[in-house]
Amino acid sequence: MYGRVKPTVLGAAVLILLAGLPALRTRADDEGHEAHAAHFDHCAKACTECMRECESCARHCVHLVADGKKDHLKTVGTCSDCAEFCAAAAKITSHQGPMAVLVCEACAKACDSCGKECEKFPEDEHMKRCAKACRECAKACRAMVEMIGKESAAK
Repeated sequence: MYGRVKPTVLGAAVLILLAGLPALRTRADDEGHEAHAAHFDHCAKACTECMRECESCARHCVHLVADGKKDHLKTVGTCSDCAEFCAAAAKITSHQGPMAVLVCEACAKACDSCGKECEKFPEDEHMKRCAKACRECAKACRAMVEMIGKESAAK
């Protein structure tokens, strides 16, 4: 009789309980879950788009520095670092990780810094797009933090 597991009363009770759980969910629970997931999805998409713009802008700034425009040296670093924050935030929010608040707060601050630096060059379309993506990402991250905070307070 080795290798065979006999069902127990406790095991059967657990299975019955688990089988009944989906019936206990309400329409409000489903709608709340969908809204929750939509916030995470929106934030992850904004972070991904910002990461792409920052990576591209960092490369653009490297070329400008190579052409002798040393005033773009700081934006190389801010764009590169911001892209890293955005990548981490996109990854964590995409799987609704428990550290989403922490990473979104940091990402929003990095985006503020990067956007501010890029806005110093309003004539450069590349940097203008990067600043815009940073503003949108910071907004999405702050909305995410606010949404999670409201959910935590309601519990």
